[in-house]
Amino acid sequence: MRKIPVTVITGFLGAGKTTLVRHLMANANGRRIALLVNEFGDVGIDRDLVLGCGDAACREDDIIELANGCLCCTVADDFLPAMTKLIERAHPPDHILVETSGLALPKPLVKAFGWPGIKARATVDGVVTVVDGPAVYSGRFASSPEEMARPDHENPLDEVFSDQLACSDLVLVNKADLMEAEGLQHLTGELQARLRPGVKLAATRQGRIAPEILLGLSAAAEDDLASRPSLHDALGEHDHNDFESFVVDFSNAVEPEALEAKLQAVIAAHDILRVKGFLDVPGKPMRLALQGVGPRIERYFDRAWQADEPRQSRLVVIGQTGLDRAAIIAALLA
Repeated sequence: MRKIPVTVITGFLGAGKTTLVRHLMANANGRRIALLVNEFGDVGIDRDLVLGCGDAACREDDIIELANGCLCCTVADDFLPAMTKLIERAHPPDHILVETSGLALPKPLVKAFGWPGIKARATVDGVVTVVDGPAVYSGRFASSPEEMARPDHENPLDEVFSDQLACSDLVLVNKADLMEAEGLQHLTGELQARLRPGVKLAATRQGRIAPEILLGLSAAAEDDLASRPSLHDALGEHDHNDFESFVVDFSNAVEPEALEAKLQAVIAAHDILRVKGFLDVPGKPMRLALQGVGPRIERYFDRAWQADEPRQSRLVVIGQTGLDRAAIIAALLA
């Protein structure tokens, strides 16, 4: 029986994983692709973003959301049952994409493909890590000399990022259009030095890359775990106590320009890592998607509001533990 190939798409918060997934599903060239999408926090946004692609390839029953936790910590409870349902369908998908949370470690997920019931039916075709080129180049994951000098120094951002790189079969340096050629060349050289021999790098813009490059790596990663060292290999169970998320609900009308100005100020003041959600703009029939990564904020109308869904505005805020939730919510609702 043919094993169903599975591509694990990992990468830090806001790197462009969902954009890549939308591109792959909309350009599947006749292949039926299913998606398991996981998010950090209680409210899922990414599944809705994929369904909003407006393409017949983005079928609702082929897109399964696993919210409220990272797959690397909930493999037995969430991931394995979902995978089992997909591969035991009367007409299983030709290929499965797994979009992890931006805070997930890919290696525990890859290990799950060695479990009985999964190993005979599916294989990890490849682990693709999406990198936010401008964020990495600006030193977002690097520690300052002062931080490095502390004996108790830890950098949870760099730890997650390093583990994602270490498990990769292909690295996409995304948002290359936002970088100068010299900076992009310097960054790709630095990243290549951190990768296992044979792992390739490619620069992308908005996640656009030929699906044939990603879907067909034939890595069988579950049989190659020893060559994918993780910082957490000796630590046992991994948790996410270094990060937190919460939801901001807006009861009043939202004016996008004014909200973006508030967000810029709040992100700078509280070092927020990620903001994403949907907004109801009065007088507009379309839903406004908002994506924020560090100081960069993007807004676009992704689809029309459906007749049977409530028009509401809500944002998910993600950052390192210790965010002043009350101050952030008050500033955004003011």
